[in-house]
Amino acid sequence: MNIKVIGKNITVTEGLKNSIEKKLSKLEKYFSPEIEANATLSVQKSRHIVEVTIPFNGVILRGEEVSEDMYASIDMVLEKIERQIRKQKTKLERKKYGDSLKFQFIPQYVPTEDENVESKIVKFKRFPMKPMNNEEAILQLELLDHNFFVYINADTNEVNVLYKRKDGQYGLIEPAF
Repeated sequence: MNIKVIGKNITVTEGLKNSIEKKLSKLEKYFSPEIEANATLSVQKSRHIVEVTIPFNGVILRGEEVSEDMYASIDMVLEKIERQIRKQKTKLERKKYGDSLKFQFIPQYVPTEDENVESKIVKFKRFPMKPMNNEEAILQLELLDHNFFVYINADTNEVNVLYKRKDGQYGLIEPAF
């Protein structure tokens, strides 16, 4: 596994880099050697933030943790990623999808020159969408650890929005013409 460590508002010391690499190397048993893990370390006031993203086979595992100690954040984000791996494996086995389940790759946002900085929209994202059923969309929403997920419904061939409600349940927005 290739591990890339990036620092924002922080100088990544050898100790931090070695700690991240040591912790993430424990995940090598789950992935092939060419998989790349991206770890971003940042500091905002007294908040130490660690974000780890591991894209593989069209699936994205992502974990973010915040604490007052960078090393504690590293430990917590590793636990979160391991939980996601176990959760995905269990769900796939339960649903009998096997290894055939594929999700689209959501690339990182890269601003273009023609984007207006003064507009009210502060971030643009484009990503390829493939048809999937509601269960696959829920799994992808949980893996990304986001509040919503946009996808093409395989049954209706229309764009749907799946979102997580405050009560822990899911909501689905479908177009009405």
